[in-house]
Amino acid sequence: MIAGVALTPFDAAAILIVLAAGLGYCNYRFLKLPASIGLTVMGAIASLLVVGIARVVPGAAFARDIVGFIAGIDFHTTLMDGMLSFLLFAGALHVDWHEMRRGRWPIIVLSTIGVALSTALIGGGFLLLARAIGFELPAIWCFVFGALISPTDPVSVMGVLKRANVSPTLEATVAGESLFNDGVGVVIFTILLVSALSGEAFSLGHAAGLFATEAGGGVVLGLVIGWIAFRLMRSIDDYKVEVLISLAVVMGGYAIARPLHASGPVAMAVAGLIIGNAGVAHAMSDTTRDYLHKFWDLIDDILNTVLFLLIGLEVVTIPGDLRLVVLGLAAIPLALLARSISVLLPLCAIRPGHRYGLVAPVTLIWGGLRGGISIALALGLPDGPARPIILAATYLVVLFSVIGQGGTIKGVLQRLAARDEGAPA
Repeated sequence: MIAGVALTPFDAAAILIVLAAGLGYCNYRFLKLPASIGLTVMGAIASLLVVGIARVVPGAAFARDIVGFIAGIDFHTTLMDGMLSFLLFAGALHVDWHEMRRGRWPIIVLSTIGVALSTALIGGGFLLLARAIGFELPAIWCFVFGALISPTDPVSVMGVLKRANVSPTLEATVAGESLFNDGVGVVIFTILLVSALSGEAFSLGHAAGLFATEAGGGVVLGLVIGWIAFRLMRSIDDYKVEVLISLAVVMGGYAIARPLHASGPVAMAVAGLIIGNAGVAHAMSDTTRDYLHKFWDLIDDILNTVLFLLIGLEVVTIPGDLRLVVLGLAAIPLALLARSISVLLPLCAIRPGHRYGLVAPVTLIWGGLRGGISIALALGLPDGPARPIILAATYLVVLFSVIGQGGTIKGVLQRLAARDEGAPA
């Protein structure tokens, strides 16, 4: 509510689009930073200004209304049940299936075992850090944090790959892993959150069964709806209808995933791969292919812009406790260490068949950015003592990831590629 006027969902969306357009324009004209980094920085600065006004002038209606507006947005529903399906599908459309097949083992291992390993490492480390700083956080909530911060965000990763010059196979491997590890991360997060809320002892066997159901169901659902869409597109030649079919796949497929207890993110990634490869190659005319890619590129860019603006604005919801800042800053190297171990161990196991040299692990580790998925999961946590702790740590890890890692990855990869030119692909 602003100045006594109740905001409708359309009003909220209109405000965010206007803010995103204005800040995006300023970034393009003046800062000239990559869009995700520029919007995150400006969103964070805008949020700090609002928080500062609220602290200096406690009765300021403007600051109070802005804080209330940001805090009142249902980020979890907005991203997890809306934006995520569009973003994953749009990202999967551009992943080369043939190149991804060459990197299939790293993708499978990193997006499953790697995410589980990272969750365990971050959860255990976060428990020790929290208690050392003075927070009595139950262990299960620390592992919930590990699950939500482990997946790399496909939006951020795809943006990195567009700016970095890496081999097609490595690009497809990184993109494929980022597409699937968030689906796996969401499944693990959901399982751990249910255990935390119920108070029941965590059962590894029960969790494994739920994981197989959710992830396996998502793969099957994605194959089915992707194949149906492919057959429909192949039987006609009308770009308007075919683009509408792709839209129906995303919205309809994601909607039916929940009652089927299948992973919607995994289903969208699989369906996008099918339409982006088999559909583009065998079911579309050149005109349809052009319109399809332009439509989804536009959707991806708009949602990308809003998403990173939201991440920057989220600072207004973090309580003003210095210990939260200390814990969040300590969580940054913890997340990087866990990512390094969960990438290097699997790569060492499968290295004989996949020799990328030094570029591959650095791309997967330093280029494995955290983003909106982690923020959405943290914001979706129920109110309670654990929520502000996890939200603060998540925000600071994501902020460092987007600005620090995202802002330097291109230069890092360029230097490594020059050193690694002679390494076998």
